[in-house]
Amino acid sequence: MKKVHLKPLQHRGQECIGLYFDNSAVINGALRQKAGARWSQTNKCWYVPLNEENHNRIYTVLQGKAVLEEKELLDYLTEKKAGAVLATTGAADAGLKTVEEVKSIRTTQKAEPVADHVIHPANAGVLPELKQQLVLRGYSASTIRTYMNEMRVFLVTVKEHPVKEFTPERLRDYFQYCLEALKLTENTLHSRINALKFYYERVLKREKFFFDIPRPKKGMQLPRVLSKEEMVRLLRAIENVKHKTMIMLGYACGLRVSEIIHIELRDVDKDRHLLMIRRGKGKKDRVVSLSPVMMVMLQEYQAIYATSRYLFEGQESGEMYSIRSLQAIIQKAKEKAGINREGGMHMLRHSFATHLIEKGTDVVFIQRLLGHNDIKTTLRYLHVTNKNLLNIISPLDDIKDFL
Repeated sequence: MKKVHLKPLQHRGQECIGLYFDNSAVINGALRQKAGARWSQTNKCWYVPLNEENHNRIYTVLQGKAVLEEKELLDYLTEKKAGAVLATTGAADAGLKTVEEVKSIRTTQKAEPVADHVIHPANAGVLPELKQQLVLRGYSASTIRTYMNEMRVFLVTVKEHPVKEFTPERLRDYFQYCLEALKLTENTLHSRINALKFYYERVLKREKFFFDIPRPKKGMQLPRVLSKEEMVRLLRAIENVKHKTMIMLGYACGLRVSEIIHIELRDVDKDRHLLMIRRGKGKKDRVVSLSPVMMVMLQEYQAIYATSRYLFEGQESGEMYSIRSLQAIIQKAKEKAGINREGGMHMLRHSFATHLIEKGTDVVFIQRLLGHNDIKTTLRYLHVTNKNLLNIISPLDDIKDFL
């Protein structure tokens, strides 16, 4: 099992935890998607802000994937705590005269544990109960993983206090702590609230337990979109036929990354130029059209790659392609194409919808192609389209002659 070294890191004026390890697609994906880590090109490492919440999250998402080496981080925290003690007592009161005496006092200070990481026996049955209900209700593997991770962090934080005895008032205090002390984003806090709400209302059968618990208002984030010129550069940067076909299909049909890797050979209707998406988000089936250009690309791909079940298979025959590998492909292609905008495979889906709106396609049809339940979700693409914006004349232009 790979080792991940946790070290103190000063990055852009902020105390951080630096994560150093031999390159691993599995660990990279876990840190980026589940721990909120970011890559520092300067320090050549992943990093998160230094706090107990992030440390807990790293421990959770890497459990079973890597061994954590934390000596340097713990030594740093020991030094930091000792320094704080000296600052509050004062050097004169401590009677310090030499550097050796300072070091002697610092080495006698005990470091406060960053996190216990152990769920107290009082809450030992919580996670199994939660998982059983999630599985029986047919929740997706991604949702189960998210809810289990959020609940684990909560259980580690509350330590020996039985969560079954928590009141709504106490939970409100905890969520306030998450916002103010842990600086969680609105999206992260929503995930945690959802996990705890499911546990208390579905597992413990306490109806309307969260009725008086407010949720933080989410900011409206516009979808990240590539221009058509950037799409051309992106596709030209990919030489591998298999990789290019996957990227093209994601853009041509507005597919989610999970939908791309789950496509089976039987789902491609070559005669009708249709693609069946089975059990997409929300376990819904839908049909999307395959353009003539996409059909030609698929024919070229299948002439080279003879797969047995899935349209795109991994290293082993009959196994689906890895999401992490596909995300790595587009990141590499973006870098080669000189595209600095953040975003992964889902950005192609956003681009698909936006470019259709710019062509004048009815939003209702786009909603069906994307598989959205609510048209409000589709309408957000109107905020990033260039359609009609270029025809708007700024009032500044009306008065330019008088300036």
